[in-house]
Amino acid sequence: MTKVGIILGSTRPGRAGESVAKWVYDIASRRTDAEFELVDLLDYNLPHLDEAMPPAMGQYANEHTKQWAAKIASFDAFVFVTPEYNHSTSGALKNAIDFLYSEWNNKAAGFVSYGSAGGTRAVEHLRLIMGELQVADVRAQVALSLYTDFENWTVFKPAPQHEGTLNTVLDQVVAWGRALEPVRKG
Repeated sequence: MTKVGIILGSTRPGRAGESVAKWVYDIASRRTDAEFELVDLLDYNLPHLDEAMPPAMGQYANEHTKQWAAKIASFDAFVFVTPEYNHSTSGALKNAIDFLYSEWNNKAAGFVSYGSAGGTRAVEHLRLIMGELQVADVRAQVALSLYTDFENWTVFKPAPQHEGTLNTVLDQVVAWGRALEPVRKG
């Protein structure tokens, strides 16, 4: 069974991303074509890049890195739930991605973003990063507006059409995650 990690890419207190990620997980968990797991960066408490060796070497010294690497290695694909901060993704998500290299390779990724402009600029940056990590990112994405999908910018109330878009993202992520399996094993 294809395993998909839904990565909650914000660690900020009062983050909107927690309700968004739970919404993604709730919809994904109704599916039978893959296994889905919600991965919260807060649970890993990763400091700012404290490994002496470059991630491409795969020689991790710290226990937190080893735990993070094992978790990411266990997935075939990912859905990144990302805020948009200053026209990019969160520093916490970028840091977590940068801790590893081969654990990301030859997998698929989709994006659910949120922000004043739907988080689209954060996803643009993540797509560039995914290319460097040999991750196949899918075309479909969910872009949630703080103006229309959140009440008072805090209470998540997604417009109904977002569920259909999310299922398209999930369809593509699962298909690409499966399609890349021979490459991962080769």
